[in-house]
Amino acid sequence: MTTSKPSVLFVCVHNAGRSQMAAGFLAHLAAGRIEVRSAGSTPAEHVNPAAVAAMREVGIDISAENPKILTVDAVRASDVCITMGCGDTCPVFPGKRYLDWQLDDPAGQGLEAVRPIRDEIERRVRALIAELLP
Repeated sequence: MTTSKPSVLFVCVHNAGRSQMAAGFLAHLAAGRIEVRSAGSTPAEHVNPAAVAAMREVGIDISAENPKILTVDAVRASDVCITMGCGDTCPVFPGKRYLDWQLDDPAGQGLEAVRPIRDEIERRVRALIAELLP
């Protein structure tokens, strides 16, 4: 890694659910020790209200977040790029680490369906933190 602080980019299609929850968990759990970004290949207008509610249940507020467009610069600036169902839309650069987390899409689903997705994201984020900050 090029800096003392690792950086992670979470990417999903709309940047409104999975990637926002993952970024919220990483920012909260890493407490500033990891730089966090999220983006989408086709960003939505707003973060999914069910994702906001699910995160609020675990004490993390992502209600002020806005979906962002995926840029080459965001990928270039990140050490680890984690895609979540966006296929091949993430540019590939040598020396970057790419992971693909297969997760259900919370779009259009209620809180009951979003909770298990949230919990799986938290599990994976905790494992990622343990790996990046030994």
